[in-house]
Amino acid sequence: MFAVYAAVRAAPSSSEAHALWCRERDALFAAHPASALLPTDRAAFRGLRVAPYDPAFRFEVPLLPLGAGQERPVQTGTDGVVPFVRLGTFEVPGLGSLAAWKHAGYGGGVFVPFRDATAGRPGGSYGAGRYLIDTIKGAFLGARDADRPAETADAGTLYILDFNFAYNPSCAYNEAWACPLPGPENRIDAEVPVGELYPFL
Repeated sequence: MFAVYAAVRAAPSSSEAHALWCRERDALFAAHPASALLPTDRAAFRGLRVAPYDPAFRFEVPLLPLGAGQERPVQTGTDGVVPFVRLGTFEVPGLGSLAAWKHAGYGGGVFVPFRDATAGRPGGSYGAGRYLIDTIKGAFLGARDADRPAETADAGTLYILDFNFAYNPSCAYNEAWACPLPGPENRIDAEVPVGELYPFL
């Protein structure tokens, strides 16, 4: 996945990056030994169900210090209880607030899950939520320094949050996986009809 996201970040446009992301994820789900698909589902697999790219759901936003330091223990299937520490909050225009978390167990990493109003609806997204950023798995689209006049102080970093690249956790396909899911700080009332949808069949 690190190689896939490196290629995505290097793509000449967001739409081309999205097409590459879809192709590579389909290939991994179909053939990789660690695919989350059950053997019976893999035999019938023809590709993940992903909405067409919509640039209206791509944002560049700063990470605000709201809620920083909050701790949330998460029960996992393989590592027991893993602590997550809140790094801050993304305020996403038109969608709402999303907490950004640091995995305080193995590997560190930044984690941004979310659950939106399409979750669990027919034709919508996975009922338990999706992932937007998970740097332990390389799932990160990048960041840049905020534009600012020369006479002003540093305005910080803008992080790319592109919901077209939202994807389902592995537990959506196989109950043997135990995945950290969005808590109250990562649930939004708005609809996000882009990204990976559910079910894939």
